[in-house]
Amino acid sequence: MAADPWFQTLFADRIGGANYGKGTEIYKFEKIKRAKRKALADYPNRQLLDFGIGENDNMAAPQVRDEMKRQIDRVENRGYADNGIAAYKEAAAEFLKRQFGVTVDPVTEVCHCIGSKPAYAMLPAVFINPGDVTLMTAPGYPVAGTWTKYLGGEVVRLPLLKENGFFPDLDGLPADVKKRAKLLVLNYPNSPTGAVATADFYKRVIEFAHKHQIVIVQDAAHILLSYQGEPYSFLQVDGAKEVGVEVHSMSKGFDMIGWRLGFVAGHPKIVQAYADVKDNSDSGQFMATQHAAAAALRDASIPTAIRAKYKRRLEKLVAALRQVGFEATMPGGTYFLYVKAPTAAGERRFANAEEASQYLITEQSVCCVPWDDAGPFLRFSVTYTAKNEAEEDALMAETVARLKGMKLAF
Repeated sequence: MAADPWFQTLFADRIGGANYGKGTEIYKFEKIKRAKRKALADYPNRQLLDFGIGENDNMAAPQVRDEMKRQIDRVENRGYADNGIAAYKEAAAEFLKRQFGVTVDPVTEVCHCIGSKPAYAMLPAVFINPGDVTLMTAPGYPVAGTWTKYLGGEVVRLPLLKENGFFPDLDGLPADVKKRAKLLVLNYPNSPTGAVATADFYKRVIEFAHKHQIVIVQDAAHILLSYQGEPYSFLQVDGAKEVGVEVHSMSKGFDMIGWRLGFVAGHPKIVQAYADVKDNSDSGQFMATQHAAAAALRDASIPTAIRAKYKRRLEKLVAALRQVGFEATMPGGTYFLYVKAPTAAGERRFANAEEASQYLITEQSVCCVPWDDAGPFLRFSVTYTAKNEAEEDALMAETVARLKGMKLAF
């Protein structure tokens, strides 16, 4: 075995210190990749039914790509964008007004991000000191928690239980945690559970924020993929802008996966502080990309079509999984279906969702993502590749055929 490099002991404790790179634990998505490779090797002639993908399967709309082509040749779009161009922030403000009836000042209450992921890394830097707490739902997107820990803070996870409608129990938190908490990170429509927020829930969140002086960060990445009524924004609720911000993404609702663009909107002081941290972290997204995204935000037909496609696919997947024993119901939002994992397949018993997921991949080349954070669940995504409805229907039929013979028990 090769000797450690001379700087091995210099790695920061936040990433493992002197033990960095020596761990043997395998991240669950890496386990899925390995199982997929094995299934492809063992059954080269069997199609892999991949429901594990978590990104849109279509390119951005032609009109958005055309706008990008126009903007990329304009000399004024060269150079650094810093904290964003007015055209994108104005389009974001127009979008919030048209879609949600929310009024924000594009100058002081909106700032772009190079995808929402960096925003969740930077917002803890705005508030978290050593010993402070970030409250995060589980399962959930980990980035804000990772950076909270990097900064010496503590993450308190709030389990999203089915019996609670996949809402966190804020009242059950210990008094010491409430006192030290500075951030509450939410995500509705929720990934992966598919739950959508209600006005009543957001009102309770705002009351909680005022009572305990906790800032709210609401992740709205899937907001345009809402199926129970119209998409509903945290910022629509009276008082929301007084206690936090909402982070929007161009990825899910506009098929702009990989374009790396979103925006933070809400209280001007929080937006300003985020922009100050951002200004010391990046120099802004390419201006042509921002102009193209502005065109997307102004075109309501784009998210309408994307929503209709994923709603249709989810309805088909619900019907297919119900045929083989899953207790599947239509989610309120996202392009994910979150279902209780089987406890057995014939004589083979599963200790958790991860074991069930691995078995489905290796035995029948059916790929889904396990979540064991708040009970054993599997997440199926409908972002698979299919050219038309006939291919969707064929995929559903093949899924049923493969799973039916496994004698799944729940």
